Amino acid sequence: MSVLFKKTKILEKKIEDYLDLILKGSFLFRLGVKYYIEGETKELSKRIKELNECEHDGDRLRREIEISLYEETLIPESRGDVLGILEACDKVLNMMDEFLNQFEVEMPFFLPEVKKKYIELTEISMLAVDEMVAAVRAYFRDIVNIRDHIAKVQMSESESDKVARKIKRVVFKTDIPLSQKMHMRYFALHIELIADEAEDVCDRLSIAAIKRSL
Repeated sequence: MSVLFKKTKILEKKIEDYLDLILKGSFLFRLGVKYYIEGETKELSKRIKELNECEHDGDRLRREIEISLYEETLIPESRGDVLGILEACDKVLNMMDEFLNQFEVEMPFFLPEVKKKYIELTEISMLAVDEMVAAVRAYFRDIVNIRDHIAKVQMSESESDKVARKIKRVVFKTDIPLSQKMHMRYFALHIELIADEAEDVCDRLSIAAIKRSL
């Protein structure tokens, strides 16, 4: 991150730690959904607790970073963009935490024939999150590579839409109660929304990268 933060290694480390927390959140979300579908409720509860801790640590680190940017008057020309990117990333972490909790609270029923599709949808959405983190790192470290990571996020988001549609088609062709159909649709939508939010972060990154190049 030496491009923007030559003045302080402490701030650089805090941003790296913050991005690591998002990657950890992605990993925990993957595991949590998998354990829920496999009926491993105790393992799901463990991952929910760990992800909740990640979210709290992320909030703390983001606030510390914001305070440092203002108090030390660092990168005034890019400070607004950096703060906006971090806040958008925080929303992704919050969504993962919130949605994994909903599995334990609402305990949705999944048809056997779509369980693998939910795991596939989760993997694709979390890939979007992982590539989003790589794009943010590229913004700070090596901006010439940012487009590659953003393109991968966009491809993952598009693929998550396709998988979510496949799930909905299967679900709504069955004879199960409408309430169960809607519940399955709801959970597919929320997993898909994480990839959408990762793409929104990358939209911010694209604009910020263009501004830095002017």
